[in-house]
Amino acid sequence: MKNLLINIQGTVQGVGFRPFVYRLAHELNIKGWIINSSAGVEIEAEGDDTDVENFLIRLKNDKPANSTINNFKYISSAINNFKTFEIKESNNSAIKTALILPDLATCPDCLKEIFNPKERRYLYPFTNCTNCGPRFSIIESIPYDRVNTTMKEFEMCDDCRKEYENPLDRRFHAEPIACPKCGPQIKLYNAEEELIEGNDVIKKAAEFILEGKIIALKGLGGYQLIVDAKNNEAVKRLRERKHREEKPFAMMFPCMEMIKEYCEVSEEEENLLLSAQSPIVLLMKKENSFIAEGVSYGNNYYGVMLPYTPLHHILMKELNIPIVATSGNITDEPICISNELAFEKLNGIADYFLIHNRKIVRQVDDSVVRVIKNKPFMIRRARGYAPYPVILNDEIPPAIAVGGQLKNTVAISKGKNVFISQHIGDLDSKEAFNAFKKIISDFKDLYDVNPEYIISDLHPDYISTKFAQNTGLKLIQVQHHYAHILSCIAENKIEGEVLGISWDGTGYGTDGNIWGGEFLKVNRDKFERLAHFDYFPLPGGEKAIKEVRRIGASLLYKATNDKELVKNHYKDFDTEVILNLIEKKINSPLCSSVGRLFDGISSIINLKQNVSYEGQAAMELENISDERITDESYKFEIIKTKENNYIVDWRNVVLDIFHDMKKNISNQIISTKFHNALVEVIIEISKISGTNQIALSGGCFQNKYLIERTIDRLREEGFKVFWQSAIPTNDAGISLGQMKYLSFVNKNKN
Repeated sequence: MKNLLINIQGTVQGVGFRPFVYRLAHELNIKGWIINSSAGVEIEAEGDDTDVENFLIRLKNDKPANSTINNFKYISSAINNFKTFEIKESNNSAIKTALILPDLATCPDCLKEIFNPKERRYLYPFTNCTNCGPRFSIIESIPYDRVNTTMKEFEMCDDCRKEYENPLDRRFHAEPIACPKCGPQIKLYNAEEELIEGNDVIKKAAEFILEGKIIALKGLGGYQLIVDAKNNEAVKRLRERKHREEKPFAMMFPCMEMIKEYCEVSEEEENLLLSAQSPIVLLMKKENSFIAEGVSYGNNYYGVMLPYTPLHHILMKELNIPIVATSGNITDEPICISNELAFEKLNGIADYFLIHNRKIVRQVDDSVVRVIKNKPFMIRRARGYAPYPVILNDEIPPAIAVGGQLKNTVAISKGKNVFISQHIGDLDSKEAFNAFKKIISDFKDLYDVNPEYIISDLHPDYISTKFAQNTGLKLIQVQHHYAHILSCIAENKIEGEVLGISWDGTGYGTDGNIWGGEFLKVNRDKFERLAHFDYFPLPGGEKAIKEVRRIGASLLYKATNDKELVKNHYKDFDTEVILNLIEKKINSPLCSSVGRLFDGISSIINLKQNVSYEGQAAMELENISDERITDESYKFEIIKTKENNYIVDWRNVVLDIFHDMKKNISNQIISTKFHNALVEVIIEISKISGTNQIALSGGCFQNKYLIERTIDRLREEGFKVFWQSAIPTNDAGISLGQMKYLSFVNKNKN
């Protein structure tokens, strides 16, 4: 006989792990018990030597699909002569290290029930089991038990209680378990907050959508605004009311077959759409689409998802059309999660409100993913993925990393785990800053962390930096582009020296200038700026980021030193003021940013002169590039400095682009040659660097053409190349990089 005490840490709560262990124990004649604790699950397993060994093997190999095991320990103990194997009540005494599962899409078993008239949960919009449903959005504390979720307000009926207490039922300890008799309910209101009477309010909401109305729907992690995606007027009205000029809207389709009518879908993309995470996936549009033009202006891609809650499934079954399903918020504010706030904030946008009475603890946006080199590539990490941690190689002190200003996320450390928050967004509004502070407080409470350190960006004007400076905690500041590369290093667990290529729109440099076209030699907690793109002025500072013709004029003037040429090129724009700002160095900060270079080139070729959202001009320049058009490239000049660093001189490229445009060379060819030139300069600097490991990070590498061609060329030249997949390469990954810096500093101390 053998008795083992087993401790398992990872995602082992809320995924059917205990009933799996219970069934396995009975199959292998193992006696003892299993219990949920704040650290994971604990098991005492007693039985014949061979059976216990098989039990250990199958615990790892046969575990539930949505579970993960990060730590598996066991020790021998005295024989207790147990008569049965039982599931004990949860233990809250352990240190809180249990991993909270993200919210998961409706599983196939629940879906069958929802649409089976013989089932008691027929058309019930809150059907779930241990394999699906809300988790992160409803949990208030760990361990993950019903009393620690917003479902504690709903007392289970006898039928639900039987399922909940039966270890052989798939709803055993499914904490959000509910049915029409005892669970949350749906209601429909008009904009005047008047109740729309009737038994089938989802069907009524569908009728309103087909009439062209805007519906505010309370979803899993917050409200969504919904309209018919084929109705031009309805989409236009939504844009006007939401004050969202051109940024693409996400769409939800009723089924995979319909998605394939409108989009190109690879096997990897289909797997993502059908996964338990069910994110928005960026898919190439097919020609002759009947989707309203206003859904996705100037973009080759649609952001597409499938229904992921029972409510969505029931609504989409009624509609059987693609719908716009965008965040239920005022632009630049967090999504609404309470009914009261939705009526306050979305009044004037939505015509009707489809609401329910299950409280949402924290906002969780839809995640956005695309496929790069046949792998998922995270753009916005939230529902389905957050707050699953990144596990570092070494333990670090308890700390908070507050990220950057745009696409903000925060992170909190516990042991080797770095828990990265869901997408918070840009911290430009009071509401966003309040959400930022609430999520920090939320994470500290959830994981019972009392931080010693707080880590921020170097930028003195970032709201996150100012917040960090006023906490009284030990402050560490990490340069923005260095944090990007450290984020890539952390995710990929890279050891040794790395050449980090960090390209984005804006980041505060150690010399006080705006960086964004950086080649950094990184060795643990140190970096050397090996090379960077030559500086150019941003006339008007922040204004130039929205009015990109200012950048175009600046690039053209620095490349030609010819005022008249610039004025003639921008005849419909008063360039005199811009040129004076540049010459007199008034409000014209210097910038090395590749993101801004994209903006300027877009303006010079008259693709985009003004933008309504961050990265729009660069995105539209990417959209017209096509490797099938040409393999040619412009040529950047690389200049060695006295300090043995390198400057990437872009002036010849700008001149060549200008001359090609004057010769009526197509914008598609110009864009492709420009992209190819950027790839080749990466190859040249990589060869100079003396290191074989290349890490790519920063918002510019969301560009599919740029990153895939870069990866291919680096591999052709024999380099080992790393990029980010599970964590966004944009500024949402900064908080992880900040934590990685602390791990290096802490290891050096020890």
